[in-house]
Amino acid sequence: MERDLVLRARNGDHEAFTALASAAFARLYRTARLILRSDDQAADAVQDSLLAAWLHIRAVRDPDRFDAWLNRLLVNACYREARRVRQRGVVEIQMTLPDARAPGDTQELTAVRDQLERGFRRLSADQRAVLVVHHYLGLPDAEAAAVLDVAVGTFKSRLHRASNALRAALDADDRRPAIAEESIA
Repeated sequence: MERDLVLRARNGDHEAFTALASAAFARLYRTARLILRSDDQAADAVQDSLLAAWLHIRAVRDPDRFDAWLNRLLVNACYREARRVRQRGVVEIQMTLPDARAPGDTQELTAVRDQLERGFRRLSADQRAVLVVHHYLGLPDAEAAAVLDVAVGTFKSRLHRASNALRAALDADDRRPAIAEESIA
């Protein structure tokens, strides 16, 4: 069915493209949010990628690879958004509001999620993109490399470096309270 929608969208059918975009929106947003770590930036990146998809829908050679093509557009839009924010020097103050915990959500799982969130914040957008494409989207190395527009070997080395950087950030986060306690005493 998706193949038919892609073919119709390539021929200018607005409703077919709307159906494709609606089906992919939530997945694209989650992916962009993981890469950019900001709701607003993620929304902008998704909007840019869907606009680019509509403008260049005729460039889709293989309708069966539409999702991979859309993922590539999204990752490129995330890179542009990260550069735009970095160039502007925007300072964002994060404020967390108290929220009710979901049933079955233990304190340990929340602590692990918070630790990963802190570690992820220390990574660059490129490092987050590699980790998200590999671990979150679960793409094989060749497809992930195509989404990021790099060679497979380059993808593997970036994944290795990003994993090491995340591990180092998590280790540094674990050591920080011990250092703070020592300096107080």
